[in-house]
Amino acid sequence: MSDKLWGGRFTKNESASALEFNASIDFDKRLYRQDIEGSRAHAAMLARCGIISQEDADAIDAGLAGILQDIEDGKIEFTIDNEDIHMNIESILTERIGTPGKRLHTARSRNDQVAVDFRMWTREAVQNTMEDLKRLLHSIYTIAESHQDTIMPGYTHLQRAQPVTFAFHMMAYFEMFKRDYSRFHDCLIRMNENPLGAGAMSGTGYHTDRAFLTEALGFDRTCANAMDAVSDRDYALEFLSDASICAMHLSRFCEELILWSSAEFSFIEIDDAYSTGSSIMPQKKNPDMAELIRGKTGRVYGDMMTLFTIMKGLPLAYNKDMQEDKPPVFDAYDTLSACISIFADMLDTMTVKPEITAMAATKGFTNATDAADYLVSKGVPFRECHAIIGELVLYCISHDKALEDLSLDQLRDFAPQFDEDVYARIDIRTCIKAKKSEGSTSFESVRGMLEHADQFLKEIDG
Repeated sequence: MSDKLWGGRFTKNESASALEFNASIDFDKRLYRQDIEGSRAHAAMLARCGIISQEDADAIDAGLAGILQDIEDGKIEFTIDNEDIHMNIESILTERIGTPGKRLHTARSRNDQVAVDFRMWTREAVQNTMEDLKRLLHSIYTIAESHQDTIMPGYTHLQRAQPVTFAFHMMAYFEMFKRDYSRFHDCLIRMNENPLGAGAMSGTGYHTDRAFLTEALGFDRTCANAMDAVSDRDYALEFLSDASICAMHLSRFCEELILWSSAEFSFIEIDDAYSTGSSIMPQKKNPDMAELIRGKTGRVYGDMMTLFTIMKGLPLAYNKDMQEDKPPVFDAYDTLSACISIFADMLDTMTVKPEITAMAATKGFTNATDAADYLVSKGVPFRECHAIIGELVLYCISHDKALEDLSLDQLRDFAPQFDEDVYARIDIRTCIKAKKSEGSTSFESVRGMLEHADQFLKEIDG
């Protein structure tokens, strides 16, 4: 007969290779705290419903509390023979308290046990990620607030397009990470359902109290369908999807910091503490932290695709494939958390160079659209204005001049509607001030963005 807790119908144990292949204790040991918390609530529920005695429940609770302390003190070594964290803890509990420990698994399955453990762990991961994002949002807000008057070129196709403020550019990222925060918050709301008490897949014949478990474990609701409860991993997929979008935002931001810190841009300098050097070229200062975050984004994507691929062909209800759900979620959480933390530190110590960004904004004809709008204000149809300014830009390129360098006579050679007031109109600061639409780069508009951001941060700070 097998010596496993589940081995009653087996005539022999697994082979050594099958045991090693089947075991998950190497990674699911991270669930020890959630497993113990769920088991303590389950034992209390069993006693409350008269399924086990209060004496047995007290013994189980005290035993589990002792195991939790010993795990955190590093006094317990888990074994592969017990396969996973659930059976390791149950085995240790039974060794310590005897028969009452054997009663703990009444009215539950490892299927709903792992479902509640993993859901609780992922819930905490989501909450921690929201805290990480909160800190990052504060960092972005601080930079934006400090650079409301810093002018830089905005880009499309990585070509200079129109003048904007550095604060405006930063607030674009604030909006991205604000949406990320909202996505994780929504994920938290959807996932906060209790699967414990669903049994293997069809419920249990005992008169249990799932509502008690739901409240005791901090869930908002009880999973409505037992089969769905044990086979659902939507919450993990949603976490990985949200993590992937967030990592993509980090990667885009890092790409800009990498460009901006190059000699070709020189808009910023990344602090030495978040840069590295070359083993052969002594002059080099490489933005390795930003590059690593950009690279690790692919790793988070891989974690997401791993779980989507695992789940895509599984019939209901639980399948052993789902044991592989935890490594990608653990890895994505660890990776994203480290990336957000190091990124926020890097932003906090970054130096912006306003004189260089402003100089860059005066080149590349970033005021060309405003010159066209000037002619529109003089009654010229926009499509004609577009062609006129295009011809002017071509002339300036061939004569190595900026639009504002041309004399009024030269401008009038292209359009008689030009007048002396055009020079004030195409001044870079005036171009920024002139933007009137909601959400624009104007100084007034950006102040409004900062006010709304400040209010949002106060709300999420509680």
